[in-house]
This record gives sequence, structure tokens and C-alpha cells, in this order.
Amino acid sequence: MKLIATFFIAGCALSAGAGGLESLESFVKTVKTARTDFTQVVTLPPKDGQAVRNKTSSGTFEFSRPGRFRFVYKKPFEQTLVADGQTLWLYDVDLNQVTARAQAQALGSTPAALIASAADIKALQADFALANDADSEGLEWVRANPKAKDSSLQLVRVGFRSGQLAVLEITDSFGQRSSLRFNAFTANAPLDAAAFQFKPPAGADVIRQ
Repeated sequence: MKLIATFFIAGCALSAGAGGLESLESFVKTVKTARTDFTQVVTLPPKDGQAVRNKTSSGTFEFSRPGRFRFVYKKPFEQTLVADGQTLWLYDVDLNQVTARAQAQALGSTPAALIASAADIKALQADFALANDADSEGLEWVRANPKAKDSSLQLVRVGFRSGQLAVLEITDSFGQRSSLRFNAFTANAPLDAAAFQFKPPAGADVIRQ
């Protein structure tokens, strides 16, 4: 099974024990741009007596709040996911195929909205029920339950270490889990605006949804 970026369709120093919700609010308020590496592990629920299966991928992530971000999956398959403020682009290198969707319709109650798209915490609370979760792994956690009844997501958890984004965990309605761990996180980094622009490569098949 090929991994794709379907789940996406410096940290602010806080006092110890601030709680995940306070860390999230500070993160959204003060981190306007960021650049980081990530490793993603997707855990597929057992099927027909098979053991649990894990799929691992890695790449880079950049965002410029509000509404612009870029995921580049480098291993094991090359894919690029770009939100330019108007359109959400997904480019699959192996298939030489580009999928374009209206960004306003594609994001909403998604993990990308939690960490990169929303301008403030009130915007998030319109789409998510937010609450502190128990500290674990040395992280402060916040739970985010999508309010939309037809959401394909069941639960999103965001983990912060000293106010810095560290982990994003996603569970969908089919029981599939995805965990993204961020490394070398650089907050408020100067980013080239061209990073959030996308032009379909020559010869690529473009599908507009």
C-alpha cells in the first residue's frame, strides 16, 4: 500500500505544566512560519487475521500562517502537498499525477488546520472541540475532536515539548492511526513565498475536484 498525504487533506517557551491547550493557543498565536523535518508512521488495523502493519515515510514541512503550507514526502515515495491559500495541490511523482482541490473545502476540520492554517484559536474552536489531555512522553497534549458529523477523522492529538510542536497523532474513522514526529523545528523562519506556489509539471495528468 502506497503512502500518500491523505491526512492533510521556535516554539514558544512556556512555564512547566501550562497544559496542551495553552501550548496550542500560544503556538497558533506566536508561530507564524516554521520549517521542520518529519517522520510519519501509519498504523493499519489488522485485517483478515493479519498482524498490525506499519508504514513509515519521511520528509519536510513548512508553513506560513494562515493557510499556506508545504509537505514534501521524500521516502519511500515522492509526493508533494501544497496549500497556496486558494488551492490544495497533491503531486504524485511516480504516477506523474496532480490532484487539485479548492482549499476552503478541503481543509476545515483537518490536522493541517490545527497546526498550520488557522489564524487564531477561535478559528480552530469553530471546527474542533479542544481539551487538555494527560501529559505523557514528556509532552503536553491537547485533544481535538472534529465537530463535523461527517468527518473522516475520529481524533487528533497534538503534543508539545516546552511549547514547541513535537508530535501530531491522527486516528481516522476506520481505526487507522498516523503519528508524525517533528525534528529540527525552526519557528518563525524566513521562508521563500515561492515555496507555497505550485505549477503542475509539464506532461502531468491534472485532476480537479
